[in-house]
Amino acid sequence: MYYRLLAEFSVCVHIAFIAFVVLGGLLMLRWPRVVIVHLPAFVWAAYVELSGRICPLTPLENHYRVLAGEAGYGGGFIEHYALPLIYPSDLTRKLQVILGAAVVLVNLTIYALIVTHHFLRPRIGDASGPWRKGCPASRR
Repeated sequence: MYYRLLAEFSVCVHIAFIAFVVLGGLLMLRWPRVVIVHLPAFVWAAYVELSGRICPLTPLENHYRVLAGEAGYGGGFIEHYALPLIYPSDLTRKLQVILGAAVVLVNLTIYALIVTHHFLRPRIGDASGPWRKGCPASRR
């Protein structure tokens, strides 16, 4: 029973990790220091998807399922859980590359929006910053 709970917990962690990788960059709008955790997670997920590797959480889940007396599964997490919900066919290498590229594109877009919106745009009433150097109003 405990092994089955551990297997289900690893599935929940896997789903949370995927959600964090895809949309976690948006958390930087509120908490900029999230980049310290999100950037390595994003790079790792892109590497796993684009290189055709399997995330370590998948074998961990399978290990707990076997210990619980259940059958493990072949392939990766996305192929086993997500793709049956989204796509009717099996995961191919080409589709895996497309998914990996989509993760990269979504995150690069989020990072670009955050950089241009949050860091480069002068704030109203902000008299500091490189765009205000030498301005007499900034010496008040």
